[in-house]
Amino acid sequence: MTRGYPPGSPLPGVVQAVRFSRDPVGFLERNRLRYGDVFSLSFPGFGRMIYLADPALVKQVFTGDPATFHAGAANARALEPILGKFSLLTLDGEDHMRQRKLLLPPFHGEAVQRYRDLIAEITSREVERWPVGEPFELRPRMQAITLEVILQAVFGIREEERLGLFRTLLPRLGEATGLQMWLPFLRRDLGPWSPWARFLKLRAEVDALVYDEIRRRRSEPDAAERDDVLSLLLGARHEDGSPMSDRELRDELITLLTAGHETSATGLAWAFERLLRNPGAMRSLQAEIDGGGDEYADAVVKETLRVRPVIVDVARLVTADVDLGRWRVRAGTIVVPAIALVQLMPEVYPDPHEFRPERFLDGQPAPYTWIPFGGGVRRCLGAPFAQLEIRTVMQTVLAQATLRAPDPAPERIRLRHVTLVPGRDALVVMDGRRAETVPVAPAATYA
Repeated sequence: MTRGYPPGSPLPGVVQAVRFSRDPVGFLERNRLRYGDVFSLSFPGFGRMIYLADPALVKQVFTGDPATFHAGAANARALEPILGKFSLLTLDGEDHMRQRKLLLPPFHGEAVQRYRDLIAEITSREVERWPVGEPFELRPRMQAITLEVILQAVFGIREEERLGLFRTLLPRLGEATGLQMWLPFLRRDLGPWSPWARFLKLRAEVDALVYDEIRRRRSEPDAAERDDVLSLLLGARHEDGSPMSDRELRDELITLLTAGHETSATGLAWAFERLLRNPGAMRSLQAEIDGGGDEYADAVVKETLRVRPVIVDVARLVTADVDLGRWRVRAGTIVVPAIALVQLMPEVYPDPHEFRPERFLDGQPAPYTWIPFGGGVRRCLGAPFAQLEIRTVMQTVLAQATLRAPDPAPERIRLRHVTLVPGRDALVVMDGRRAETVPVAPAATYA
């Protein structure tokens, strides 16, 4: 058993961070090629971390004792200022499991199917606003759709005036996050125009709006009859019979907003970016849409999330010395299952950088080789909802619009906060409309 850190780049942490930010997947691939499936990297504020690109070791982390592999503590370093201490992403141990049980019913695979018509209607109305014959960025349009889905399916907001408030304010919260989330020493109030002061002010405004919505909904007589996620959570009970507190509800709602809005929109942007540069896949999907069915669309979703994962990796803080492969990992170390590297293994996915949805038509991939939503007890609770949303939006758009990429060259991968986005935000041109759609709704505010 080897103690200490696996081999890794000797460059200063700040240099590694810069190189990672400029080319996240390429940087990790180069380190894997040089050092193997287990290597170490250093980043300011996080110290030396161990990256894992071996599915067997990833499985060991994902299925290991949650008391040893703390995801919440690792996430909280960057995410607690925005998500809060009661977020499913920042909790560990029994606290995490209790909260997960409360949140699970609304996101059960069968339960999310009831939102399909709502997602399609929101998408159809959005497509009606798109310009014909001129380039536009698709990712902001996908953000408008996924935000509207969150507001109506999760928050359950119905009044147009309140929808407008949330549409305007919530995207700004995501935009306000930056380096101060990753570098705690930057979290200093240096006056009203400093980044941290502006973030705190905006967070307070969002919190006031969310708490007011919770208060209003608690007092509504029909809360028990509604099927939005907030209404279901208002009726949920802890094991001792107590309801979720306003603070718990706030933290979970903000988590669902950030985890379910930005990530789904980015996954959709990548789906169209890849389809528009792979005409064979686009033809196959278009034929299925015209004829009905979901099988190829599901494969497109899975292949998109494989070759262009929205999140490049996940982290676990090791709380006790543990053996990983031939390495003895010391307590206090952060280990990082590298989603992007695992899903680009040529041994599992021949020509791994090629976009081939057919890979997923003949069965499921080997365990822990397709992990865009993580795994184990920390697997993303909203995975069924996200896959349904991406598939439904994609099908609805292509049933109504003829799209093309103005530039045949693939868009590079760009790191934006914690997500990997298309370098030009999935630039497209809509050449025409293919079908009549529902009436146009009031214009949305794009992030």
